[in-house]
Amino acid sequence: MRSRKPPAGYRRGVGVMLIDRRRHVFIGRRIGTADGWQMPQGGIDGTETPRVAALRELKEEIGTDKAELLAESGHWLSYDFPTELRPSIWGGRYKGQTQKWFLMRFAGTDDDIDLDMHVAEFDAWKWVPPRDLPALAIDFKQSLYRTLIEEFATALKLR
Repeated sequence: MRSRKPPAGYRRGVGVMLIDRRRHVFIGRRIGTADGWQMPQGGIDGTETPRVAALRELKEEIGTDKAELLAESGHWLSYDFPTELRPSIWGGRYKGQTQKWFLMRFAGTDDDIDLDMHVAEFDAWKWVPPRDLPALAIDFKQSLYRTLIEEFATALKLR
């Protein structure tokens, strides 16, 4: 799960655990899924730094980058795609994703969130307590979400 640098065979990306003032986490439901809830995430383009990519992904996926950085994962965190899905994800080029994660505080209002700002990836969104994240995530991301909750527990004031 953890590594200091991205492992071979994994798509490099970023993810954002965006929290509101109640310390609830933003999640969006993937278009075409009944229960595919996830936090904003995406790839790193060209020479982008992970932090720049994270803000770009926020803007593309939820229509705003009004966020203040609170913490960054100490390691790249990886997860594998289910074997049966690998051929259909990016043409089977990757066995999974490895990501730098950022904890950010939302600095806007709910009115700033616009799922149609770019190419829509989510069809619904909500704020949830961090403890609810793993149960709402697709099965192959549940372990990653538990790791993120632990990694950011101090900043989330869960300890």
